[in-house]
Amino acid sequence: MTVGFGIIGCGMISKFHAKAIADIPGAQLVACYNRTADKAEALAGEFGGDVYTDLEQMLQRDDLQVVTICSPSGAHAEPCLAAASAGKHVIVEKPLDVTLERCDAMIQACEQAGVKLATIFPSRFHESSRLMKQAVDEGRFGQLTLGDAYVKWFRTQEYYDSGAWRGTWELDGGGALMNQAIHSVDLLLWMMGPAREVTAHVATLAHERIEVEDVAAATVRFANGALGVIEATTAGYPGSLKKIELTGSQGTAILEEEDIIKWEFAESRSDDEQLRERMLGKTETGGGAADPAAIGHWAHTQLFLDFLEAIEQDRPPIIDGHEGRKSVELILAIYESAKTGRAVPIGEVAAGS
Repeated sequence: MTVGFGIIGCGMISKFHAKAIADIPGAQLVACYNRTADKAEALAGEFGGDVYTDLEQMLQRDDLQVVTICSPSGAHAEPCLAAASAGKHVIVEKPLDVTLERCDAMIQACEQAGVKLATIFPSRFHESSRLMKQAVDEGRFGQLTLGDAYVKWFRTQEYYDSGAWRGTWELDGGGALMNQAIHSVDLLLWMMGPAREVTAHVATLAHERIEVEDVAAATVRFANGALGVIEATTAGYPGSLKKIELTGSQGTAILEEEDIIKWEFAESRSDDEQLRERMLGKTETGGGAADPAAIGHWAHTQLFLDFLEAIEQDRPPIIDGHEGRKSVELILAIYESAKTGRAVPIGEVAAGS
């Protein structure tokens, strides 16, 4: 059986979705929608599918089962609600959307329509990320004490000037945190568990004509008692690979992009040395540190495969809407702390924010 995919929003990231679809046996890109035809025509010309500038018309196709949303971050909810209403399953690029109210509306609409909803966080599918999570679940760290995420990337002024929506609160939803570091925020929450409180500062130091932050620093208190730090910037020339550091009373592990560069536990195992050797040199791209296009699409493919399996088995995708909401909630709490100058409990930020 062929599963028909449609892509909504045909900018840069849509190519990674199209490549993932092309890699999956039985999946076919049948439709490309964009408000202006030129980008849709370019994507369809390279990967196939019919061109649409009318979303409702595209959603009427009987051979369309899944849509992937690649529009600007603050414009995810409307096409998601339309797709759910049309009975189409939905995959949404990160972030799920930029307010909790919009995220909740998307989750509710898909649940009421009986369609699946997934959020794109490819980093969870890398073997190195899964090994870190497994070590946490197995208790190898002992009492977790620190969980840190560092995303010191670089974006030129031209990057922000390339689209009127970039760097705006309405459509970007935030800056270095909401747009770039959210992948690491998701990984940190996945590995460390829920956050309970944040204290933060943000600033715009190195870019002009943007409303949002290009540097942020936050301290986090997790529900398990551990503390943590989140640092993010798009003003860190020349751009460094992102890092996740987990520290506990019985171990420490450091993930740098796809490489595990530290893996030390009080109770060693026979395969630890082999793992250390095998998980070095895994990173094959710049990880988006200086070029947003310098990523691979393999993990997108894995996420899409899980999504199709979730449809077949009638189970939630690994990263469903509820999972996608968590990182947005934490980042909004960070922004609230930076604005008010106080510690902000997670969950305090109103759903309308």
